[in-house]
Order: sequence, then structure tokens, then C-alpha cells
Amino acid sequence: QVHLVESGGGLVQAGGSLRLSCAASGNILGISAMGWYRQAPGKQRELVANITGIGNTNYADAVKGRFTISRDNAKNMGFLQMNGLKPEDTGVYYCNAEVQTYSFPRYVLSPYWGQGTQVTVSS
Repeated sequence: QVHLVESGGGLVQAGGSLRLSCAASGNILGISAMGWYRQAPGKQRELVANITGIGNTNYADAVKGRFTISRDNAKNMGFLQMNGLKPEDTGVYYCNAEVQTYSFPRYVLSPYWGQGTQVTVSS
């Protein structure tokens, strides 16, 4: 069993900052890519940023220069630093991770999702 738990969401005024955390736990042998997605009301879930196991990053155009994704491999954690927040950044933010586990007789790489954390940016 693998669980991802996000934290750090909340209500902030436009221009403010938040730092989201994602903690992975369970029978984890390793984590490949990690990513943050968001879903605004009435819209589809979209990629915000992702980071590979060796630290290569990718950002949605809407957040480039404002958000920074990072990870702590030793602690199986991921982070999203969000600066210069805008009302259009409002939504539920989800953590996603590609996690390697062992299920006899083979190693398995599977995607897992957290339950999401609400980010609300007021104008």
C-alpha cells in the first residue's frame, strides 16, 4: 500500500505565496517522477509541474517563473513553492507520483494520487 498526502493549501490574497508538500508513505522502493496537478471548478485536471527522479523539471506556461517544484528523495517528499499567486490559480491541487514497489515475483511501477489540497486565491 502506498499513500500520498498533500498539505499546505489554504486561502491567500493575490500576490501571496503558499508552499505545498506531498508526503509518500508505504512499501516504497523508489519514486520516479513526481508531479503537481490542479483542478478548478468546472474544469479538467491539468498539469502544473513535474520533476523527474534526477531533478529535471517541467512547468505549465501559466506558472513558469512563479512556481518551483522540488523533491526530497531521502524523505519521499515533493514540494511546490507558489509565489505571485493569482485568482486563476485557485483549485484543488493534487500530488502524483510514479512509485516502485515489489509485488512478488516482480517490481512494479505504478502511479499514485493524493487526496488533494484546496488553494484559494482572493483578488
